[in-house]
Amino acid sequence: MTTVTRTTDPHRGAPAGEPLLFADDLTAGYLTGVDILRGCSLVLHPGELVGIIGPNGAGKSTLLKALFGLVSVRSGRVTLAGADITNARADDLVRRGIGYVPQTNNVFPSLTIEENLQMGLYQAPARFAARLEVVLGLFPELGPRRRLRAGSLSGGERQMVAMARALMMEPSVILLDEPSAGLSPVRQDETFLRTRRINKAGVSVVIVEQNARRCLQICDRAYVLDQGTNAYSGPGRQLMHDPKVVELYLGTLATDVERDSPTAHDDTADD
Repeated sequence: MTTVTRTTDPHRGAPAGEPLLFADDLTAGYLTGVDILRGCSLVLHPGELVGIIGPNGAGKSTLLKALFGLVSVRSGRVTLAGADITNARADDLVRRGIGYVPQTNNVFPSLTIEENLQMGLYQAPARFAARLEVVLGLFPELGPRRRLRAGSLSGGERQMVAMARALMMEPSVILLDEPSAGLSPVRQDETFLRTRRINKAGVSVVIVEQNARRCLQICDRAYVLDQGTNAYSGPGRQLMHDPKVVELYLGTLATDVERDSPTAHDDTADD
């Protein structure tokens, strides 16, 4: 097991100014007395796309869930535009402007695409027509298929619906938990391009990914987590070529993906 020395600058490369989303020294976990996050920090500035990578069990998905109120934060704090949102309810966070797309079980399979998008705007149904037009502009493939049940869609299409639903409330921040997991290489590329498109449309993004190299290619900055704490951080393309990151993490991550995602290169998984 790698011995992790906490980085002295957990936000290397971050722009100046007030962050949009700030997680400061978080300790969190699922079971009493068992901490998955051990002093983990993150900043997201307006307009940024920030990646989170690291080996299996590093706490990447736990960090997203802590930001979205799904895992109890035991110490530390989370702020959104300067307001404390630590341990706020998920529905309150959606109202405040945070969207979240889980890795699995992220659509209502018995509902149509359009009905799934309606569920994304359940707090403001009067805005549905206007927001539908905007979101279908980002996901034009969904328009002609809006009457289809989500359960009949491929993995890549379901991921589109989940991302589109999270955008219906016009969030300022969207949290994506391994959106490329289980998809074929072609669908993975589409997912990363779509994520960048969402970011360019004005939504700040935090993305957790096991496909570390591809994530580092598209993100502005990234955090490498290990054993629940910050190990490295910096601009994505710099981390891709950092000898320590390459030696300690990128090779290991590639092995993790190959071992844990046996269908990742099987196009039938995304038919």
